[in-house]
This record gives sequence, C-alpha cells and structure tokens, in this order.
Amino acid sequence: MKRIVVALFLTVAFAVPAFSQMDMPMGGNGAGWGPMPGMGGMDRMGTMMGMCLQNADKIGLSDEQVAKMRPIHREMQKKQAQFKADLKIAEIELTEIMDVKDFDLEKANAAVKKISDIKTAHHLEMLKSMKEVRKIMTDAQFQKMKKLMPMKQQVKKPMRKMRRQ
Repeated sequence: MKRIVVALFLTVAFAVPAFSQMDMPMGGNGAGWGPMPGMGGMDRMGTMMGMCLQNADKIGLSDEQVAKMRPIHREMQKKQAQFKADLKIAEIELTEIMDVKDFDLEKANAAVKKISDIKTAHHLEMLKSMKEVRKIMTDAQFQKMKKLMPMKQQVKKPMRKMRRQ
C-alpha cells in the first residue's frame, strides 16, 4: 500500500510542473493568453454587420442603405484582421519577456499595457463604425435588427466540479 501511495505521489509531483510549463492556449485563440474578460460582443461587431447586410430584406434596408454600409463593413473586416495580427504579435512579445525565470517586470508591464492599448483602440474603432451604420438605419430598421441579432452577451455558467462516486 505504501508503494502505491509513494508512486502516486511521485507521479503527481513530476506531472504538475510539466503541465504548468506547457503553453496551453486559453479561449481557443492559439495564444498562451486568453481573451480579456469583458470583450463581449466587440469582436463580433463586423460579423453582426455582415448579418445585417445578409438580412437587409428582413430589416427593410434600401439598396442605397446597403451600398452605404458595404464599404464600412469591408473597412471593419480589414481593421479586425489587423487587430488580430497586432494582438497576436503583442502577446508573443509578452511571452518572450516572460520566458526567462527572472523576467523584467517593467518590460512585462509595458507589454501588458500595449496589449490593452491595442484592444482599446480597436474597440473604439468598431464603435465608431457601428455608430456610422446606425446613422444609416431608421429607428424601425434598428429595432428589427435588434430583434434578429440581440447583442446581449450570454452569461456563462461556471463549470461544476466533478464529483467522485
């Protein structure tokens, strides 16, 4: 019995440090750092606008309104692609800083601030674009859009701990 307990202890003792050093992606984005909490629907604004364009007939958009929205949507797509690239690079830079045991806290702090600034700038750009699109819509069209695509963020339920039986 002692051998089993000792073997189990050694297995756990050696396995935990190995798993803690793995660069496991969080949030499915491939980076070692997951998306910031509170991003909500900001990263889906371009997709939502695309859905508006696809459902233009249901919302009641005129051809003129669609023609005004398309360039804004394309610009949002470009900005989204640039944002993802800039964010990925900044996250890699932060990972490089933190790779050493005794990393420079000032450099790490600056890298985190850079990531935050990139996200903030992107969110503000997306909000400006959404404001432009909403100016093109009538109040009735906006209400129809809201019914088709609610912007409410779904609240995630916390995972339950697995129970031993």
